[in-house]
Amino acid sequence: MATNYIKAGKSPDMIAPVGGVTSSTAFLMGGFFGVAGGSAAEGESFVLHTEGIWELPCLSTDVVAIGDTLYWDDDNSRLTTTSTDNTKVGIAYTAKAAAATAVQIKLLPGVGV
Repeated sequence: MATNYIKAGKSPDMIAPVGGVTSSTAFLMGGFFGVAGGSAAEGESFVLHTEGIWELPCLSTDVVAIGDTLYWDDDNSRLTTTSTDNTKVGIAYTAKAAAATAVQIKLLPGVGV
């Protein structure tokens, strides 16, 4: 194995930012986007899942079709189909009607980085 290998990058260990993190919540952390694998207080280590399929909050008025590109609205901590001022983070794994408040997303490796 290469001598400069650190570890697989799908679920990196991160240090919780100011305010800490709550398990199962999605967020941007610098250039990383993912879902916290556990809760951690500020300065503690936690796993950030940056790949996989997750159910996350979404703008309720968005209508989403399978395969639609989804963006992270960091100001409101939710997914949206609106690209302006948001970060592309994945594609819809399921469809979502206008009244629903969550959608399943396939996180794209390296998105948000």
